[in-house]
Amino acid sequence: MTKNNSSPIKSYENKDGKTLYKFQVYLGVDELTGKARSTTRRGYKTKKEAELALARIKLQVSEGTYKQVSTETYQEVYDLWITQYEKTVEESTFVKTVGYFKNHILPSMGSYRIEKITIAICQKHYNEWASKVKKARTIKSYAKKVLDFAIVHGFIQTNPFTHVETKVKKAFTESAEDENENFYTKEELILFLEKAKVHLNYKAYALFRLIAYTGMRKSEALALTWNDVNFVESEIIINKAIGRGKQTQLYLKTTKTGKPRTIKLDETTLSILKEWNKLQKQQYIQLGINTLKNNQLMFSNTKNDFIQPGQVQKWMYSVQNKYTLKKVTPHGLRHTHCSLLFEAGASIKEVQDRLGHSDVKTTLDIYTHVTKKAKEGAIQKFVSYLEG
Repeated sequence: MTKNNSSPIKSYENKDGKTLYKFQVYLGVDELTGKARSTTRRGYKTKKEAELALARIKLQVSEGTYKQVSTETYQEVYDLWITQYEKTVEESTFVKTVGYFKNHILPSMGSYRIEKITIAICQKHYNEWASKVKKARTIKSYAKKVLDFAIVHGFIQTNPFTHVETKVKKAFTESAEDENENFYTKEELILFLEKAKVHLNYKAYALFRLIAYTGMRKSEALALTWNDVNFVESEIIINKAIGRGKQTQLYLKTTKTGKPRTIKLDETTLSILKEWNKLQKQQYIQLGINTLKNNQLMFSNTKNDFIQPGQVQKWMYSVQNKYTLKKVTPHGLRHTHCSLLFEAGASIKEVQDRLGHSDVKTTLDIYTHVTKKAKEGAIQKFVSYLEG
């Protein structure tokens, strides 16, 4: 009499020659495709362990509570998510996001099975990112988005990144606060613009004057066209910006808030822009370029295309280096404008509207970095009030 060997439990040898057990179990018919479903489980050390696992799955299938273990990796879920994400953001934002994943997140987590990622694993990688880069919280927020996407699609039930601790105790260090502040005082700004007028070409000088006296972003200034300025009403409309897209190409996009804003210009800045407008026509006609069209860029390169944002910083640093001036970035001129507006007595709402901050918190954060003169003025008011 032959022995019945119909048991679904089968033995096999792994690569180390060790005997393990596996089985295949029927899961019913897939409602979507109408095809039979089954799954194979392996890696059991004993036949008894495999029999218990098989019985457990059969019970879950009969009760309708069985959920097949996901085999998706973080990389595979990311590939699905990034396709959808690209449709929802500006090209420049998309490129920046891909960089976060390529340089930090995917090298750390890409090969993990999505359902095996724990809070401890996420915390470990956040700590690694925090030890290497300043934008660890930003990286963590993007890594979390992929797992949020996995929840929506039923791959996992909870997001372990939700419970990652991002607060760290900062050690006390003696810091030269004034050296690190990225803005000029009133006197420093006047000196910088005086030297910029002498050292730079008129186009670069006009650009720095405009940024310093409007507080607009560098990307917004480089996207301006001459039909954005109203010389009669002394106004300029800021409704676009340049961004860096795929293959590092510059392109036009909306402002950071997505909303246009119209701000007033002072007479001196207007006259400087008029002078540059006249010089631009003279200089560019020698290059064979017609600058009379309505959408002519206010500031363009010698090919009448967008100026590279890095060039603006080179111009600024060349002035600072030549005359040994305080190192401030082009974005620091925006902070300078904000600080001096507060020093001049402008309200928080006025500053928020002029600079185009979507969130008043951004305005208040800059307010905390007002110049030393404003801080000294505050204590003088306090003393005058008490002793007056």
